[in-house]
Amino acid sequence: MITSYAAGYAAIWYVTETTGSALALSIMTIFAMLPTGLLSPFGGVIADRFNRKTVMIASDLGVGVVSLVLGFLILAGDVSFALIALFAAARSIGQAFHSPAMMATMPLLVPDKHLMRINTLDQLLMSIVSIGAPAFGILLYTTIGFHSVMFLDFFGALCAVAGLALAKIPNVRDEEAVNQHVFVNLRDGWRALASKRGLLMVMVAVTVGTMIFSPLSAVYPLMTYSYFGGDGFMASITEATWGIGMIVGSGIIMAWGGGKRLALLMVVACILTGLITIACGLLPPNAFPAFAALCGLMAIPCSWFNAPTMTLAQRNVPEEKLGRVMGLMTAGFGLASPIGVALGGALAEGIGVAPFFVVDGLLCVVLGMLMYLPKEIRALDKS
Repeated sequence: MITSYAAGYAAIWYVTETTGSALALSIMTIFAMLPTGLLSPFGGVIADRFNRKTVMIASDLGVGVVSLVLGFLILAGDVSFALIALFAAARSIGQAFHSPAMMATMPLLVPDKHLMRINTLDQLLMSIVSIGAPAFGILLYTTIGFHSVMFLDFFGALCAVAGLALAKIPNVRDEEAVNQHVFVNLRDGWRALASKRGLLMVMVAVTVGTMIFSPLSAVYPLMTYSYFGGDGFMASITEATWGIGMIVGSGIIMAWGGGKRLALLMVVACILTGLITIACGLLPPNAFPAFAALCGLMAIPCSWFNAPTMTLAQRNVPEEKLGRVMGLMTAGFGLASPIGVALGGALAEGIGVAPFFVVDGLLCVVLGMLMYLPKEIRALDKS
């Protein structure tokens, strides 16, 4: 995770330095997100038809080889924006096959009562890495060169492959799916998800929630810069407090376990996040310290929203079909982010960044209140 995040951020910094273009960075974001969103359902099919351990090893090794090749091309001076964009897309493709296999493997390794804790641990590790890895990537980029970060990412991929190779992972695959057409496999995965109406409703709600909340990550720096009159240092403070809040929230769930009513926990998380977001938008322009504190506070319930979705799916879908269901869920969440950023960015541009926080928070509160109304969702907690 450390080397992967560092390499990804170094690539973004290269594009920032060489182009200085917001459009170029937007294109990079699309290349980094879209393949995962489009290909994850097929990654789920592969996870259910073949050995999941092999799928994860192949995905990690493939991404590592891409980084190695890019490192040599950078050394040769044959680097361009188009090449970096293709690099981002290749990494995204690898993630589309790795994520469904990894999430479908989790129930085979973890006792049911600890699933929520381990899903939260996975989220916690990503939060910790996301705080320090970008700075690590920039340090290497500026001191020993862009190519060094790519070579380090290849070494990190080898470490991941070694860990997977040594791990004893049970093999579960859907024998009926092996000789079926891939679209028949996808249909069966959809039926497995749709047969649990409450789970399908939760997936739709989380997809909508992702669309609502993802634009905030894009306008956070603008809120600091234009509304509070801050600088890069102040923007980094909000990022740091957010990361600390995610760690605290994840730590609470790991110690507590999340309880038995996971759908209700998601509802509470959604409403609390919305209320704190509204409070951020109502602050006066001279209240940046309060904004930074609220950013950290907002991250605590945010960390309670995604892990329950994975846990509910892992508990309610047959193991041999779980890869496809996870692939469909990953696709939904992956496509929701760029759509939400595009729509939210246009709205924030029109009404102003502070009013956007208020509107976005209100939408979160409404979503949370509506989410627990269907009896099918409440039934997930009872089961």
